Amino acid sequence: MTLGFLFNNEYLRAVLILFLFIVFSKFFVYAVKKYIKHIASKTKTDLDDFMVESLKSPAYFLIILIGFYFSFRSLTFLDAYILWIKNIFFICMVIILTSVITKIIDFLVIKWLKVNKKFEKTPRLINRVINVVLYIIALLFILEHFNIKITPIVATLGVGALAIGLALQNTLTNLFAGLHIISDKPISVGDYIELQSENISGYVEDIGWRSTRIKTGSNNMVIIPNAKIADSIIVNYTLKNQEMTFGILCGVSYNEKLEEVEKITIEAAEKIQKNTEGCVKKFKPFVRYGSFGDSNINFSVIFKIEKYTDRLLVTHEFIKELKEAYDKNKIEMSYPARKVYMAK
Repeated sequence: MTLGFLFNNEYLRAVLILFLFIVFSKFFVYAVKKYIKHIASKTKTDLDDFMVESLKSPAYFLIILIGFYFSFRSLTFLDAYILWIKNIFFICMVIILTSVITKIIDFLVIKWLKVNKKFEKTPRLINRVINVVLYIIALLFILEHFNIKITPIVATLGVGALAIGLALQNTLTNLFAGLHIISDKPISVGDYIELQSENISGYVEDIGWRSTRIKTGSNNMVIIPNAKIADSIIVNYTLKNQEMTFGILCGVSYNEKLEEVEKITIEAAEKIQKNTEGCVKKFKPFVRYGSFGDSNINFSVIFKIEKYTDRLLVTHEFIKELKEAYDKNKIEMSYPARKVYMAK
């Protein structure tokens, strides 16, 4: 009698349906935390872990939403509003699914743009553009569901976009330049670069929708519009491998024996290469004579360093070491000399 009354009373039946779906949603979340998340944590990739974590909350709300839908459908007095209920349910479904898709794409893009582990900041420009595009598609999908003609809307948006494009020409130029930088990858977050036209060098901290931030050696942040970077000649010292060779220019007097100079110079260079932080220890430095200068025979001493910024310390230590070695062995580095003839 009581059970029959429960099923015959539509209000109690609606409450029961909603209650069962809420219980099921709670059980679903428990199962995800207890079993599915545990299984995903054992795999090598972190993609499944993120999928489980990002789908847990939307699935929970989706189950409750379905419960409300069937609960309302069971009430006869709402039959006149069934179309409204279906439309609201459809809109909520689209919003939840779009939210899930944007989260997944955000994660995939972040993994794709990931750089050196030392630099955890990642450009967000692509994510922002993709999110806007996805929500616009979702809006158009909803309008199509309600049989709203989207052609006039698209045409209006086109005219409006043209007016906005003319007003924001510089901003859009920087926006597309940022997209070009990220897609073509002449630079990435964490790279040490030099902009020759701007005479600026430093580490790339972030690539935004309008500008790129570069941290210089003096610990200042230089903010440069993306369009300028796209049009500049860029020297990227860390594009493939941060290790690099570089030369320190030196010179000795024309009176010195070059074999002896080379031997003493290499001994000093090997000491620096072996003991100075930032040097590639296995590399053997060498000397290359280059030109006859005004007062010296000029040559270069070649070192190999771990990254571009290490050259400053290596140069500093080598100049001290070489000067001491030359003084000890009485090797002369001549001063520039000029002969002046006085006319009578």
